[in-house]
Amino acid sequence: MKQVRTLVIRAAGTNCNNETARAFELAGAQADQAHINELIKGSKKLQDYQMLAIPGGFSYGDDLGSGKVLANQLTLKLRQQLEDFVNSGKLTIGICNGFQVIIKMGLLPALNGLYVQNATLTNNGSGKFEDRWVWMKAENNSIFTRGIRRIYLPVNHGEGKFVANAEVIRQLQKERLVKLKYCDEKGNETMQYPYNPNNSMLGIAAVTNKEGNVFGMMPHPEKFVTKYTHPRWTREELPEEGEGLKIFRNMVEYADKELV
Repeated sequence: MKQVRTLVIRAAGTNCNNETARAFELAGAQADQAHINELIKGSKKLQDYQMLAIPGGFSYGDDLGSGKVLANQLTLKLRQQLEDFVNSGKLTIGICNGFQVIIKMGLLPALNGLYVQNATLTNNGSGKFEDRWVWMKAENNSIFTRGIRRIYLPVNHGEGKFVANAEVIRQLQKERLVKLKYCDEKGNETMQYPYNPNNSMLGIAAVTNKEGNVFGMMPHPEKFVTKYTHPRWTREELPEEGEGLKIFRNMVEYADKELV
């Protein structure tokens, strides 16, 4: 039986690649890591994988804005490979900096086709870096959030505020492309800080494309795949498996069914 293969892309400044690869492994996949230059040179090819992950961190120091340099590299150097990968229905996830990357290169929400930027992620409303745990309410009719109603995960970002014009927001709501929204501990959607840690419009924490195979989220599921990274694991009775692992399991289970 073939094992689902995931490629985790890294670049200078990426710092969540090991945790992301480990999360996929715990979910049952084979996870390979590759520097962006390996893909550009052709020593690694997207077509050899069923899933692609762009993890968190501060690629290229966010010197031109969060994720912008890596977004440009992927668009200019790997445009056709990425287009073929996405159009084939294979799964892509961007987490935190990875979300910033795929938003800015136009893989999400891709309302007008690939490589057209429809939204952005900008400076937090608080005006500072947010490092805290947050609750999110899930729209569980997606590959990535299947079986999830509410989820508790950490955020670590300075530019996580989701912003788009009124027409894009209307389309996101109409197509039900918003898959995670910040909420309070009772599951009530809210714009109130710090429940909504960055003042994202509509409390948006994660979105998908219309086809449902590309997913971007600001919080870090890979940082909560075991109870021992929960901030209160010594004070609460928690299951061994962290809530974030469910997202990776959903991906692996879906890709396994599609694997031929």
